[in-house]
Amino acid sequence: MAKKESTFLNMVITLFVVTMCAALALGGIYIATKEPIALAQKAKTEAALKAVVASDVTFDATEQVKHGVADGDTIRLNKLLSNGELVAYAVETFSRNGYDPTPIKIMVGFSLDGKITGTSLISHKETPGLGTKLGEPKFADQFIGKDPKTFSLVVKKDGGEVDAITAATISSRAFCEAIESALELLNKEGGNN
Repeated sequence: MAKKESTFLNMVITLFVVTMCAALALGGIYIATKEPIALAQKAKTEAALKAVVASDVTFDATEQVKHGVADGDTIRLNKLLSNGELVAYAVETFSRNGYDPTPIKIMVGFSLDGKITGTSLISHKETPGLGTKLGEPKFADQFIGKDPKTFSLVVKKDGGEVDAITAATISSRAFCEAIESALELLNKEGGNN
């Protein structure tokens, strides 16, 4: 069998074929995994929504208000309803000011009187072992029952009342900032807080 001569045209055609095969494979994998990833994210968000509501509150429906912010991200206010009556709020919010520029996404629950009923970490890419502690009860539970009108959502190092995670002050500040964003939307869209 004769060996083909290496010409510029042969190299371009070979490179094109290899690139097309790689692009088709990548596109196929994206299509195959897009829906399962979206379903997993939806399940995680729903679990976070249930986790931030006071244990004595049951709801059967949600009404959602979306608030667009920079870079196409959205903060969502969920009005939790039971038999058509408003029983609580849950706000899906974020901050891009963590140690990693990828947003720290959290869910924050509020009672009808504006007190924080819980926080739940949805996603982040903070430093393993440090910023990942944002979702641990030792940090997250300090917000439960607090009234943001009287509780300073600023880390103690900056003159506030929040105990920051040791060696993860930046992540702790970002978490507090996300709660502030949630509170801002709640005050704007939520009603009587």
